[in-house]
Amino acid sequence: QAQLAESGGGLVQAGGSLRLSCAASGFISSFYTMGWFRQTLGNERELVASIRRGGFTTYSDSVKGRFTVSRNNAENSVYLQMNSLKPEDTAVYYCNARFYASETQYWGPGTQVTVSS
Repeated sequence: QAQLAESGGGLVQAGGSLRLSCAASGFISSFYTMGWFRQTLGNERELVASIRRGGFTTYSDSVKGRFTVSRNNAENSVYLQMNSLKPEDTAVYYCNARFYASETQYWGPGTQVTVSS
């Protein structure tokens, strides 16, 4: 019943922007860390960006300066603003979250982002 749900994916031309959203529902407490992973066909799922409840952020080198992760603690939601998109950003993007003092990872079903050249 508890779940993460992504939205905001779609098709965009290179150089364009998209904003992904992830809404958590059915969880009793707020997440400690929330973030985004992405995966292409035949490749391993990789970390894109993450943010802790206090605001500390982490980014992969490939998206630094272009992507910004943020969150709304009251709503237990996380966002990913993606600017200057490149064709290599094309992937399924997954919302990820975990609670404090827990190693259990929660995942959304994913949303497709396609960047055309």
